[in-house]
Amino acid sequence: MTIEQISFDRAAFLKDLSASVAMIAQAEKIGESLAVEGIERLLLVGCGAPHYMFRAINMWIGSMTKENRIADIYPAELRHPRYHVDERTAVIFGSHSGKTTETLRAAQELQGSNSQTLAITERADSALGESVRQVLDYGPSKQGYFSAVILTLALVSAFLKKHSPTWDVHAALISSLQHLPGALADAKQVSMADGMRHAAALQNEAALFVVGNGPMYTTAYVFAACFLMEMQRMNAHPVDALDFLHGPFELMDASTAIILLKGEGVFRPDDERVEQFCERYLDGCITYDAVSFTMDGIDPLIRPIAAPFIVDAALTNVVEQLAILRGHALDIRRYMGKVDY
Repeated sequence: MTIEQISFDRAAFLKDLSASVAMIAQAEKIGESLAVEGIERLLLVGCGAPHYMFRAINMWIGSMTKENRIADIYPAELRHPRYHVDERTAVIFGSHSGKTTETLRAAQELQGSNSQTLAITERADSALGESVRQVLDYGPSKQGYFSAVILTLALVSAFLKKHSPTWDVHAALISSLQHLPGALADAKQVSMADGMRHAAALQNEAALFVVGNGPMYTTAYVFAACFLMEMQRMNAHPVDALDFLHGPFELMDASTAIILLKGEGVFRPDDERVEQFCERYLDGCITYDAVSFTMDGIDPLIRPIAAPFIVDAALTNVVEQLAILRGHALDIRRYMGKVDY
């Protein structure tokens, strides 16, 4: 019996990202304006994938500069005193649908305040878009996650460039963002055979662990929680490589399914420690290594922050093939958007 296999429409993928690429200059202008207008701090606010996307960007920024002007937080944390919002703070909300309950509520609670608020979302006329002062709306897209990555990076980098003479990667970043859609498409395309093979190996696993570190932990989380838990109802656990050897590894044996996501830059040595442990004491692990992707057009300085999203693009093959093998479409939900919660 022939097993149905995934396919990839490269042209459609790039078209879905074309609007965000066309808006890079607009995002830059907003970031610069915020700094010029006296904004000293950005709060990046979201749940789920947007939260972890913001987290990856902020971790990369922290590895590149001593500036401490960015925080990535959950919407509920806006109520905490340490994140007091005033006229020198801009709050950037992320939600593809513009309907995420917690994110929308937080934006609405800031209406009427003297803070600057902005949403990065699909539609300006969404509930979130209508609750903030400014909107970067990339339009209908199946690639909203990557669209938000492009616009967030452009905005935040332009803000830092205005504030800090030591932020000297802006030109390299903007050039790289122009090429990011092609690099993402390349990563997905070259990984299709591996993705189908890995899906076949993982489809019946009772539990699996996805390990990443630094900005790459974002992809470990998104793959485990958003792809496998949410879209496939699989028992998947994201683990930070920094914690793997401090408890989680005691659960591992030769039968344990482990997916290791290796990044680039200052965070990579801890990924390699996990890999060495798996090779020495287990039967190895499935590895997706950012270094193996060419990332054409991505500046070497920018590869460490492009890496989590490049690997994410490759991993979409796995979950798409799992949906076929397990007969569980990616848009099926039990609770999300179905019941009150």
